[in-house]
Amino acid sequence: MPGVDAYLDHAMAIPGAIGAGIVDYGTGTPLGTTGGTPEDDRALAAGAARVMAAVTRGGPFSSATPDDDLEDLIITSQSGYHLIRRIPTEFDARLVLYLWLDRERGNLAVARRSLQELGGHLVGA
Repeated sequence: MPGVDAYLDHAMAIPGAIGAGIVDYGTGTPLGTTGGTPEDDRALAAGAARVMAAVTRGGPFSSATPDDDLEDLIITSQSGYHLIRRIPTEFDARLVLYLWLDRERGNLAVARRSLQELGGHLVGA
């Protein structure tokens, strides 16, 4: 199985990618980051962890449909997109793939599909 760096290299090959990371949102620990990040590795990890914790707690973001698990979140800014994709695992890790995508050079649909495939490979699906 490829290492974290290989997965991050694949994420950075997505057209328009500016930065990428794999984060344990349960602890806020970055397992790896590459490229440009909005601030630094720890800030990226902490931000992704806070967002995922807020969303997975329920509230207005929870679904009325049973077993309707969260797949990804998209945060938009004037210059880019921040995609946070939850990676389901067999063990109790709470992993997300993070991708910072340039709005002009990237394609949001392609990036979402690429992260979905990458996440599947990450957990061996």
